[in-house]
Amino acid sequence: MSEDGRVDDVDATAGDTTTTAAGDNTVTAADNNTTTTPAADALGSGSPPQDDQIEQDATQADAQDTSTQIPVPTRNIRDLFNPPRNIAGIRQRLFDVAEKIELRKDEFDLYWPYVDNVWVRQHRAGSDKTGLYKTDYYACRLQRPTYTPKAVDKPRPDGTPTRKKQIREGGKCHMKLKVVRYEGGYQSVTINQLGDKTQHLHDLDYMDKIKRTTVLMEIARSEVMSGYMPASVYTVMSEDEARLAASGGRHLNRNDVRNASQVWRQQHKDPLRVHEGYKYDHGNGIVRQDGALPLVHRVVNAEIVDPTLAYYAGLPPNTLRFPEELRPFLDPYLPRHDMTFTEDGLPHVTLTYATSLDSSLSLAPGIQTVLSGPHSKAMTHYLRSKHDAILVGVRTALADNPALNCRLEGVGGYGGLGWEGQPRPVIIDPGARWLLTPQTRVIRTVSEGKGKGPWVIIAPGFAMDPNRIEMLKYYGGKYLGLTDFDKRWRLRWEAILRALAAEGIRSVMIEGGGMVINELLRPEHSNLVSSVVVTVAPTYLGQGGVTVSPPPKLDAARRPQPAMRFRDVRWQSFGEDAVMCGRIPHVETPAAVPLQSSMPVTMAPPLRPVSFFNSSVDAQNGFQPRVPPSS
Repeated sequence: MSEDGRVDDVDATAGDTTTTAAGDNTVTAADNNTTTTPAADALGSGSPPQDDQIEQDATQADAQDTSTQIPVPTRNIRDLFNPPRNIAGIRQRLFDVAEKIELRKDEFDLYWPYVDNVWVRQHRAGSDKTGLYKTDYYACRLQRPTYTPKAVDKPRPDGTPTRKKQIREGGKCHMKLKVVRYEGGYQSVTINQLGDKTQHLHDLDYMDKIKRTTVLMEIARSEVMSGYMPASVYTVMSEDEARLAASGGRHLNRNDVRNASQVWRQQHKDPLRVHEGYKYDHGNGIVRQDGALPLVHRVVNAEIVDPTLAYYAGLPPNTLRFPEELRPFLDPYLPRHDMTFTEDGLPHVTLTYATSLDSSLSLAPGIQTVLSGPHSKAMTHYLRSKHDAILVGVRTALADNPALNCRLEGVGGYGGLGWEGQPRPVIIDPGARWLLTPQTRVIRTVSEGKGKGPWVIIAPGFAMDPNRIEMLKYYGGKYLGLTDFDKRWRLRWEAILRALAAEGIRSVMIEGGGMVINELLRPEHSNLVSSVVVTVAPTYLGQGGVTVSPPPKLDAARRPQPAMRFRDVRWQSFGEDAVMCGRIPHVETPAAVPLQSSMPVTMAPPLRPVSFFNSSVDAQNGFQPRVPPSS
């Protein structure tokens, strides 16, 4: 070894030619893990290689095809020291697949290489007729039959060394997956178990023992290609055992590092060096110099500019946090995680809104008015994360252009997986007035992977443009048509909730606007609302605003009575705002007789022509829907 920490080329070459002890790890170069000849590593074991072994290695290296293309690693040691959030838990979920997992495409590309030692793609079924859905089928690696090495391996035609496979036990697990990719207005990957629900006959650690992940092998190859000795790479990778184990490397060894970089070393004979702050100690391999910090500490500390912001690293700047200590105040009024439906077969309904001291929602109809402070706004997003859907009326959608998503830290798009914790937007739009474009905020949120596609509930009688329907479907939404009206020719709330229940919605958070809230506060709807959460801001908006107030109530003598008093009431301060949680007392009222419509209903005309995709404005928006060809 020279004074600058480099070793001569002979030692480096010999050190790069050792067979792995984890037999299944010795795979082809295409799998990032190439078989080598069994020679001892002078740096790892402390014993020098034999001269005849050096000659044999040199001969084999000369026989290699120098034109072999070695992929440029996309990962380096920083990916080991700063792994994705909760990578150990995510690996376990992708190993178990106990329930359907829906990921954004970029998440799948990030996380799947951490479990590709478990799953092997069997075949690709192809795409559907629209070209938007593509299906792959995967099986557990141990489904393959047991491999027994042959007595004599035939030499390869190109003269390269044959694989030195060891006995690999197979046929032990029959778990399979169906993986569906969607590439439309957003990109997603849905992972489901195939067939009967089964479990692995082994644990994740067993797979980590017999096979290394692409991530680990790519990190090792990247460091060697940067000029570091395999023994030095193994030393720095294994210094933080917790981080290494979280990424599946608890059983990583020096042989794995050599195998990951062997093809590259056969084409590059430059001397290799140890990492800065480390040295070669004869008999002990690579050790850290006295007083030097571990490389993991230097890398992690250098990348944290402000330690107070480290927790938010990688999160969108508008991510919200809601303190754990405030959640018990709200949880008794929220749907349980394990709940199905109410006794009537309807979803749990939470009515929530922010109001001023004079019970106003906004300064005037159609004017967006901010009432909630930062603390109660974070609370609202916590409420959204606990519901399957969030519902508003069309007037709110037109006036506010809301995103209708959840920005709480830990949900999908904000540090969580896929769309977990994101509610389904539902817009009540009987007259089909809400005209979506790719620039609509809720649609942009879908494209960014931070929200779900909206469902729009409409009444019959409108000749919907097929392009309009196709566009909403393209972004993961759909139209739901209802024909169940009350005596005032409005869609019945019970019918709306039953339609959502039929679509699998178990809980709905209703946020507004004024007409929707006032409707649900009527006595005949009291049994539909499970709980109420009201934020009161310390402000007056003045007369002329949109107010919340139930209809008047009279006693038998026609004298005014309080319209409603909540029960099970709790109050809590959230910054400058006061939040009230309560329940509406149920009132026994005669069942309303629904009116079935068999003819178009007279509604307010749409704000624009229904065939809006033919306009020049929509052409500028850039959406060209893909209509499936007729069969």
